[in-house]
Amino acid sequence: MIYASGADYLGSPRKRVLLFGMSGLGKTHLSNLLRDTAPNAGGWFHYSVDYRIGTRYMNEFIADNFKREAMKVPLLRDLLMTDSVYIASNITFDNLAPLSTYLGKPGDPARGGLPFADYMMRQDQHRKAEAAAMLDTAHFITRAEDLYGYPNFVCDTSGSICEVVEPGDADDPVLRQLSETLLLIWIKGSDDHTAELVRRFDRAPKPMYYQPGFLQSSWEEYRATYGKTEETCDPDHFVRWTYARALAHRQPRYAAMARWGVTVTAEEVATVATPDDFNTLIGRAIDRR
Repeated sequence: MIYASGADYLGSPRKRVLLFGMSGLGKTHLSNLLRDTAPNAGGWFHYSVDYRIGTRYMNEFIADNFKREAMKVPLLRDLLMTDSVYIASNITFDNLAPLSTYLGKPGDPARGGLPFADYMMRQDQHRKAEAAAMLDTAHFITRAEDLYGYPNFVCDTSGSICEVVEPGDADDPVLRQLSETLLLIWIKGSDDHTAELVRRFDRAPKPMYYQPGFLQSSWEEYRATYGKTEETCDPDHFVRWTYARALAHRQPRYAAMARWGVTVTAEEVATVATPDDFNTLIGRAIDRR
């Protein structure tokens, strides 16, 4: 790790951390809290991996998908063909809807589903984009300080980071670079947190990235269980059915990633109200490792 002890971390003038874990456990909340610290008061630069994916690596795919839908409307088609209108996504740190909409869900097209082959192609695009965005982190650490004067840096990762790395491989290129550049911090949830995330997802199912092997086997098992063809699959029902399995699939991968850094619990994160609280928590996590 880049910090030998809690005291080493607390005394460092350049704190560089990466937060990972299931979506909904506080990664972005902590990142926003740290980002609100002024630069001249030891401010933090907030690097959102999902934002980088959507604006740098997937932006053209997303915009082209919007245009493809617009071309089906005669009025918009004419305007697009004459460069009279401009269509683009408006992704923000707090609104990643254009990215998730592009990823989509497989199944019945009448219910908004995609052909499974198209769905898998978009999943592969996301996998490559996420790996590239993670490898951009080192560049943004330098850029944040040189250009904006931020001495501290927090990387707010996607919930799917554990799907695009091999945490048991000591030579994994993404994890090696990250661990040599930042302190990796797992926000570990409890069974109660998992149950709440499942309930939340059930109310509003959304597209997400899955490891290809896991996704392929889930797709086959789902269709066999419910007797569905690709065309009759309810996209929302499929992603609801898959989500809890995905969380169980990810948990050991997160735990393996934690061996590259430190672990804090979601309950501990919930007590953090200031950057000083955060730093104290991380210093303790390093020492108890």
